Amino acid sequence: MSTDDFTATITVDKTPDEVFAAVNNVWGWWSETIEGATGSVGDSYRFEVPGIHRCTMTTTESVPGRRLVWHVSDSHLAFVEDTTEWENTDVVFDITETANGTEVRFTHEGLVPAGECYEVCSNAWGAYITTSLRGLLTTGEGDPFRRTSTGESELRKHGNTDLVNLDALR
Repeated sequence: MSTDDFTATITVDKTPDEVFAAVNNVWGWWSETIEGATGSVGDSYRFEVPGIHRCTMTTTESVPGRRLVWHVSDSHLAFVEDTTEWENTDVVFDITETANGTEVRFTHEGLVPAGECYEVCSNAWGAYITTSLRGLLTTGEGDPFRRTSTGESELRKHGNTDLVNLDALR
């Protein structure tokens, strides 16, 4: 892990096991359209915003209540020159009980400021972690990519319209 990897941290008034379960509920905080499984080593699922981004995540480490790691493969980012920029990166959730609740430290290892996707992707990850996952944990309602959403609506939701030429994605 590099100190430049994108990281977002939240603390919630839940147990580490509750946080681990919520992180694995990717349908509740990341995307309703995800197909596959997430919780056990070897589980694999596919995320896609049609025409914009797709990837396959495979669970490579799963320690209930403590840590979850997904390895990214089959990645395609339609809005950057290096469309495979996420290939062979890892998405890591470190879960730690603290005096103030449970801390979730999200790190996308390999998503670094030098990458072309960094600004767009860090905006999106930041919103999914600090707003959607936090909402799922604190209110029971996340704000995932909806089955009825479009790529354009998702980019607008995360404030990325000035960063991406939406006409080129249609």
